[in-house]
This record gives sequence, structure tokens and C-alpha cells, in this order.
Amino acid sequence: MAESPHQALLPEGWKRPRGYANGVLAQGRQVFVAGMIGWDAQEQFHSDDFAAQAHQALQNVLAVLAAAGAGPQHIVRMTWYVTDKREYLAAGREIGQIFKELIGNYTIAMSAVQVVALIEDRAKVEIECTAVVP
Repeated sequence: MAESPHQALLPEGWKRPRGYANGVLAQGRQVFVAGMIGWDAQEQFHSDDFAAQAHQALQNVLAVLAAAGAGPQHIVRMTWYVTDKREYLAAGREIGQIFKELIGNYTIAMSAVQVVALIEDRAKVEIECTAVVP
């Protein structure tokens, strides 16, 4: 994985967060990726497993970024919408491994939000992001 060209922001005296950045400083061309869920390019789900859907959703994010000439190192902001906080937390270790494999760095301002439902009934996670290409 390429190193991020962006600068993570850590206010003086703050404890360094694990797995994300409080904020990110970036300059360049912006790419906005809509919410990606855990289905493939033909809009077919292959699993109802949370981690498997997160893996596919991240692959979908990367495919959209690639269409813009961007990669995971350009991501500056990411939001995860999950239908079950406990399921998300239970899959945390596996999601962390998937994230490291596909995204690589944690210089990303991240949020995770539990929602009542997603538009696609089988979807357990939806991931959106913003990337900045220098």
C-alpha cells in the first residue's frame, strides 16, 4: 500500500486515536464516493456475513476510486453506516484485517453510525468516503 500524501491532525495534548485520525489535512482534486454496500458489480449479494459484506463494500469503494485515478492512499474521510452495532463490533478483528489488506493506512477521518435500516434489505453495512488526489 502506498503511503498517504495527507497529514493526520492531532491537537496538542490529545491521545492518538486507534484505527482512525481525528482530522486530515489534504490538498488536491476531490473524489466523492457514494455509499457502497456489500454486493458485487451486478448488484448481487454473495453473503449475509457482516465482515464479508464489509470486504465487498470496501472493494466497491476502491473500484470507484480507481475510476477516478485514485487509490486507498487518497482517502481522507470515511463513514460506515451499520445496521447492528454489536455485529460490527463482534467482527472488529476481521474487519481490521480486511481494512489493512485493502486500505492499508489509518490516516483517515472516520465515523461509524448505527442506522435502523439501509435501503437494500440484505445490506448490513454501507461505506462512503471522500478522497483527495494531490
